Amino acid sequence: MAIRDRISRLLHRDHPGTQVAQPLARTPWWVRAFTAAGRPIVAVVVLIMCAPGEHHLAVLAGWDDHLAWGMAGVLAAYAGIAAAVASARPKGAPGQRSAVAGAILSLGAAMAAQPVSHMFVTGHLTSEPRTPLWLVVAVSCVPPLVLGHLLHLAATPVKATTPAPTEQAPEQPAEKAEQDEPGDEPAETEPEPTEQDDETPGPGRFLTTGEVADLYGVSPSTVGTWKQRGKVRPALVDPSLGNLYDPETLPAAS
Repeated sequence: MAIRDRISRLLHRDHPGTQVAQPLARTPWWVRAFTAAGRPIVAVVVLIMCAPGEHHLAVLAGWDDHLAWGMAGVLAAYAGIAAAVASARPKGAPGQRSAVAGAILSLGAAMAAQPVSHMFVTGHLTSEPRTPLWLVVAVSCVPPLVLGHLLHLAATPVKATTPAPTEQAPEQPAEKAEQDEPGDEPAETEPEPTEQDDETPGPGRFLTTGEVADLYGVSPSTVGTWKQRGKVRPALVDPSLGNLYDPETLPAAS
């Protein structure tokens, strides 16, 4: 603590208006442990508590007592898959909004199943002499609707986001020498462009920096220096090849 205070005083002395950022307090280990272990425990407990209500409604809708437990698994899996798809897909991607709607719908169905089931258990609603028609229709439609929506999410492609094209700066040769400082003399006398020989390529073909260097018998860094000083000018800049020179415009010096 004393060292930190001393550093703070030195900073304030050199820069009076500077605000020194205080380090963030580290989360205690027991808080991190409760958070890491608590989330899966809470999820399991919630599923166990919700499953009987969803099973009860499935039985009232006409399913067999053993098969009715699948209703709890259907809603739990639907909520998890829809939430995962909604989180994984970027905003505006195909299927992202549909996955969000599915996650909200599954959460609403699981929440609605609990009070409706409890109303039947406590006598506020009755299945005598038969289960209400609206309940049979609503519960019976859940599995096919869930399957259809999951197949829709699986069949919806994820469109890759393509970055907007940007103007690329002229690519400099890898072996380009640093620009001479004002007043500094180059260590070696740079050769001037000489007359082109018989290896000059035909019209319509552009030369790279390395090919221009081979043409004049110099290094690519020398060609880069000529370009900076205006002795040679590239005809165009290719994103992969860099500067390209028109052989017809290259200077010819004896």
